[in-house]
Amino acid sequence: MIVAFSVTPLGVGEDVGEYVADAVRVVRESGLPNRTDAMFTSVEGEWDEVMDVVKRAVAAVEARAPRVSLVLKADIRPGVTDGLTSKVETVERHLAPGAG
Repeated sequence: MIVAFSVTPLGVGEDVGEYVADAVRVVRESGLPNRTDAMFTSVEGEWDEVMDVVKRAVAAVEARAPRVSLVLKADIRPGVTDGLTSKVETVERHLAPGAG
């Protein structure tokens, strides 16, 4: 499964990068395949291990912020691995010059 999620601290002002970095650090230290972009962090693995990482990422922000917002989207597809890479490669293949 792939989970894309965003953790946002509330009540700490507009500069939230330091708090978000705490969450991303948890994801990167998990050892699971992951990617971070401007809006979401995606992590891939089995249900329990991915949800544990999300829970710990939220807890890292919650430890320093009075309130936390979590947005989460999941692609649950048993038997699929390396979806973080293969999904993007498929789109890029369709975008390549000469692709139909």
